[in-house]
Amino acid sequence: MLTLAGLGAHGAASADDIKLNQLGFLPGAAKVAVVPDGVARDFAVVDADSGKVVFHGALGPATSSPDSGDTVRLASFAPLNTPGKYLLRVTGLPDSSPFEISPSAYQAVSAAALKAFYFNRASTALDARYAGIYARAAGHPDTQVLIHASAASATRPAGTVIASPKGWYDAGDYNKYIVNSGIATYTLLAAYEDFPAFFQRQDLNIPESGNGRPDILNEVWWNLEWMLTMQDPADGGVYHKLTNLHFDGIVMPNQATQPRYVVQKTTAAALDFSAVMATASRVYAPFDKALSARMLTAAQSAWRWAQAHPREYYQQPKDVSTGEYGDKDVSDEFAWAAAELYITTGDDAYYQAMRAPEQATSVPSWGEVRGLAWMSLARHRKQLSAAADQRLITNRVEVLAQQLADGWKKSPYGIPMQTHDFDWGSSGLALNQAMVLLHGYRLTGKRDYLDAAQAGLDYVLGRNAVETSFVTGYGARSTQHPHHRPSQADGIAAPVPGFLAGGPQPGQQDAQHCPKPYPSRLPAKSYLDHECSYASNEVAINWNAPLVYVAAGLQVLTPR
Repeated sequence: MLTLAGLGAHGAASADDIKLNQLGFLPGAAKVAVVPDGVARDFAVVDADSGKVVFHGALGPATSSPDSGDTVRLASFAPLNTPGKYLLRVTGLPDSSPFEISPSAYQAVSAAALKAFYFNRASTALDARYAGIYARAAGHPDTQVLIHASAASATRPAGTVIASPKGWYDAGDYNKYIVNSGIATYTLLAAYEDFPAFFQRQDLNIPESGNGRPDILNEVWWNLEWMLTMQDPADGGVYHKLTNLHFDGIVMPNQATQPRYVVQKTTAAALDFSAVMATASRVYAPFDKALSARMLTAAQSAWRWAQAHPREYYQQPKDVSTGEYGDKDVSDEFAWAAAELYITTGDDAYYQAMRAPEQATSVPSWGEVRGLAWMSLARHRKQLSAAADQRLITNRVEVLAQQLADGWKKSPYGIPMQTHDFDWGSSGLALNQAMVLLHGYRLTGKRDYLDAAQAGLDYVLGRNAVETSFVTGYGARSTQHPHHRPSQADGIAAPVPGFLAGGPQPGQQDAQHCPKPYPSRLPAKSYLDHECSYASNEVAINWNAPLVYVAAGLQVLTPR
C-alpha cells in the first residue's frame, strides 16, 4: 500500500501530469486515468519495477473541461487485474505516480480515515501506544461547561455549570457541534450497518480495541456519550453546540483554555440528535440492551421537543463568533428523524410523520439530510411494515443514483462532480455522491453505479485537476498543510494522517488572510494547500465519515 506521508514539498501540479487514484485499485474495479491531450492516442501500463508493458490501450476522445480549463482524454484499463505496482505511460508526458492493484487496496485508507476520529477526540490524552508520534496531552475536559444566556431555562439559568465531556473536535477548530456530529456519526453507523463483517475484522489500535465491540462502534461511542450530555433532561431539548466564545489560536488542545459554553437549543439539533440516537439504538442493541433503550428514550424525548418547538432556528449570539451550522428549513430533519424512529420502533405513526410522498431526495450534507432518510429506509426495506411504500423508497434512491451516473458519463474527468459541486467541502460532497451510488448499486446491481462510486473515490485520491490526494498521508502527492490545529501546532512536519481536506472551490473566502495566493479561480483548481486555507484545506468530521463508508463499501462490494 502506497501510504507515503510527508514526501517532501507539495509543488504545483503540472499541466502535463497524468492524474489518477494514487493508491490504486482493486483487481475487479474500474480503472481510469485522466491524460492531458497531446499527440499521443494510446497509452501503456508498465510494471513499476521491471518497466515491462503489461497493458496497452487507446485513449478516449479529447474533451474540454471548463471547470479546470484543460482538454483531456481518459485512459481505461479495467481488464488489468493482476496484483502489482504499476505506472501509466503516455508518449510525450511524464509517467504517472505509481499505483497498486491489490485485493486490499482500500483497507488501510478506510482504517486511517476512521482512526482520524480518534486523533480528534476531545477530553483525553492520546497515548503514544495508540497515537505514535502524534501523541498529545489532554485538552478540553469539558467538565465545567457554562450555560450560555441563549440556552438558559428555568432549571438551568445562565451560568449554570454542566459536564459535557468527550466527543470529537468538529474540524480544524476545537468546538463540538450537534448538527455536524449528526451526519458524521450517522454515516459511520450506516457503514457498520451495511458492512458489518468488514468492520468486525478491523483493528484500529485504539484504547478500546479488543473489548468485544467492533472498533468503529468503540469510536462512535466516544461521540455518542458526548451527544447524550447535550440533551437537557428537564425537557428533551438539545443544545446546538459546545463552544468557546471565539475560535482558539493555532495551539494544541491542552493550550486552549478559554471558557466553554453550550449555546441555544434548536429544532435542527434536536432532530439530528433524535435521528442519530434512534439509529444508534438499533446498532448497539446486540451489545448492550440497556444502552440501546437509553438512546431510544433520548431520541423520542428530543422528537417530542422538536414537535413542540418546530421553528427554533439557530441565531448566533452577539458574543459568539464560532461556527453556526444555521438552518432555517428543518423539514428534512423532521423527515430523517421520523424515518429513523420508524425503522427502530416499527411504529407506523413515525412513517406517517415523515410525509414520505412529499420528500424528494438529494446528496446528503449537514444542512440537507433527506437523502439519509431514504438510504436508511432502503437499507431496512425488507423489515419495514406495510405502511412503507416500497416502490417509492427504491425509486428515490435509484433516481438520484442514475442522475449522478448520468453526470459521471458526461464528465471530462470521468467523475460525478459537476460545476456546481465545487462548493465548500467539495471532497466530502464527492464522497457523499459515491455513498448514494453505492446504495443504488446495492439496490439494483447496476455496474454503472459501482463504477461511478469508484470514480468518486478516485477523485479524492488524485484523479482531480490539482493532482492531489486530499487524504493526508495517503498517495504520492497528498495534502501536506491542512487547516487543522493539531497538525499545525504539534511541531511534526507530516500532518496527522487520515484526514480529508475540503478540496477545490472558487469562493476563496480566506484569500485575504493567506500569505500565498490561490493558483487559480477555476472551480476544479481553486485549491490552496496551506494552513491558512480554511475554505479549501480544512478538515471536518462530516467529510471524513463518507471516506470511511466509501472506502469500505468499495472494498466489500467490488467483484473479485
